Amino acid sequence: MRRDALHKASTEISKNHAMIFMENLGVSRMSKSAKGNSEKHGVNVKAKSGLNKSILDAGWAMFATMLEYKQRWKGGMVEYVPAAYTSQRCSQCQYTSKANHVSQSKFECRACGYQVNADFNAALNILAAGHAVLTCEVDAIATTVKQEPVLAIR
Repeated sequence: MRRDALHKASTEISKNHAMIFMENLGVSRMSKSAKGNSEKHGVNVKAKSGLNKSILDAGWAMFATMLEYKQRWKGGMVEYVPAAYTSQRCSQCQYTSKANHVSQSKFECRACGYQVNADFNAALNILAAGHAVLTCEVDAIATTVKQEPVLAIR
């Protein structure tokens, strides 16, 4: 069921967008064990184990792979941008602080007062980072694409 849902979502996104920018999340790094070793035992091993299961259960890597091959097939592209500070940086004034990310769903800039959903703000930052990458690779992009221009995924 998960594979079917991921195929449907990736197909829909791929059909409607020529360029997709995604955070380079490093799923394998994020889901490493917290057990530690014989000299230094891990902390919150049970909680980390549950988080790891959720991360791997979501199928992020599988979804990214599906998007990549479908984009290549349709003549589009997927570009990865560094995940660092995308959720802490204000997409309006670029002020970066941990305090900006008030909660899981709320972003409020301490410098300019901009308030928005945290994921939406991060998606705007990912989009801006993707555009920055493209300015260096503009010659490599095909000019004839029959899809919506850009999608940033968080």
